[in-house]
Amino acid sequence: MAGHRSASPHDHARALAQRVRALREDRGWTRERLAKEAGIAAGTLGRLESEGAIQPGFFTVGAVAKALAVSLDDLFQAAQVPPGLWSAGYEGRDIDSFIASLVDSRIGVVADVRLTPISRKKGFSKTRLGEALAEANIEYTHLRGLGNPKDNREPFWDGRVEVGRARFRGLLRSEEAQADLDRLAGHARASRVAVLCFEKDESRCHRQVVLETVRSRVSVPVNPLA
Repeated sequence: MAGHRSASPHDHARALAQRVRALREDRGWTRERLAKEAGIAAGTLGRLESEGAIQPGFFTVGAVAKALAVSLDDLFQAAQVPPGLWSAGYEGRDIDSFIASLVDSRIGVVADVRLTPISRKKGFSKTRLGEALAEANIEYTHLRGLGNPKDNREPFWDGRVEVGRARFRGLLRSEEAQADLDRLAGHARASRVAVLCFEKDESRCHRQVVLETVRSRVSVPVNPLA
């Protein structure tokens, strides 16, 4: 099926890295402290927490699990983050609290469905947002084909939401939109994906149609971003 993407080594490495990092931070430990408790080099632990596809070996992970007082089974099972879709509007948020919400929900990918990814809100334009997400080890992708054109935004603002939705559904038939829907569905099969636009209220935003359409292609839950 077009757009299908099975979970890759990087997806599993990301989940394991996030789990180890979360357990370490819950204990208030620095990376150096955990490395010392596990009897491994700080650089080795750094690679484990880096989310790269090539990870330290089984015995290294075992030593980390022992230091964190969890079993290997618990560590790996907890690291298997179920995929899904999150609806994310940044209206009323600052960039720091927004990134924190993504991290708390263990989001792996932010899919930006703004037609033009610029914003007057500090930190939410494409370049700055991508940089902030990269620092949090979250992938950023801009799906321009799923953006709502300017001449179809007024219905969402003045109460004619169904009119706006109907027109937008028609726009999703384009080749570019179909390709981006496939890309989004592929991400959602393997990762936790936050679909990003401005409006806090999803019912006043075209992303609700995007989410409904992707849900017809891949069976995953849709959640609001806390």
